[in-house]
Amino acid sequence: MKATCIRTYKSKSGNPTFVYTVAGTKEDLAAYKKAQGSYYREQEDGTPLWFTTRYVGETGDLLITSNGNIVPDMAKFDKQASLVAQYGGNFGDLLAQAGLEQLKK
Repeated sequence: MKATCIRTYKSKSGNPTFVYTVAGTKEDLAAYKKAQGSYYREQEDGTPLWFTTRYVGETGDLLITSNGNIVPDMAKFDKQASLVAQYGGNFGDLLAQAGLEQLKK
């Protein structure tokens, strides 16, 4: 499933909350709705929404775990962080900057 960031807001406790639309096949969206249960929300046009306190980029992939939880696929971030940690210094800084540029896409 693909998540696309559409807005942010501050929760009552002052934490940023990121709102994403969710797109996928009929089967994916049915599984998403089931996994969300009473937390399922959608826009007026019926597009499912996903809310999180962690920004995962302008777009990203969502996964449903074996426990039925909705989580972002953070593999690309983990790979980037690993490269930055491996090389450090100026090269690590350049890798980190390149990774940040990817978040803008």
